[in-house]
Amino acid sequence: MSTLATLERPVDTARLRGFVTAFADLLAATRDERAILDSGRALLSRLIATDDWLPEDYARPNPDRYQQYLLHCDSRERFSVVSFVWGPGQSTPIHDHSVWGLVGVLRGAERVERFRRLPNGTLVDDGEEWLREGEVDAVSPRIGDIHRVTNGLTDRPSISIHVYGANIGAVERATYAPDGTPKTFISGYANRVIPNLWDRSKQP
Repeated sequence: MSTLATLERPVDTARLRGFVTAFADLLAATRDERAILDSGRALLSRLIATDDWLPEDYARPNPDRYQQYLLHCDSRERFSVVSFVWGPGQSTPIHDHSVWGLVGVLRGAERVERFRRLPNGTLVDDGEEWLREGEVDAVSPRIGDIHRVTNGLTDRPSISIHVYGANIGAVERATYAPDGTPKTFISGYANRVIPNLWDRSKQP
């Protein structure tokens, strides 16, 4: 995947570059999931506290379905960063992740419906939560990994920034029917190019 992208407006990607660097340092320091989620939550909270760094190419909704744009993938695929863009009323199927993840809302709001899968395969409702701008949620097979997410706004897009403990677009995961029947999938990404975070010559 090329690292060149044509952007409609100049943005300061220094925040994203700093976040990626700090997250790589975190993973170099520990492999403990609790520590990663705790410290990673603080890093992601700081990133989404200011909305001036996400290029427009990775903030565009699609009228047909939500979009998952890759912003960065670690060279050893220890983590990836994506922007998730929802058009009004769009939602995911019930799905899992298979790895730890952090979700921070940059714009708008998300409705999160959680599920547990019983040993017999049945899905049971495990509660609902609303995430609003600046709030961060965590998922993993250890703490709960199955949910359905809907744009909480009916009149405009919402955008969340996700960090996963793998190259999430290449991970085999599953969607679930209401009765718990799984169907495997690999999500891929909506974009064919990623932001060039490392070229300081084009900073505004």
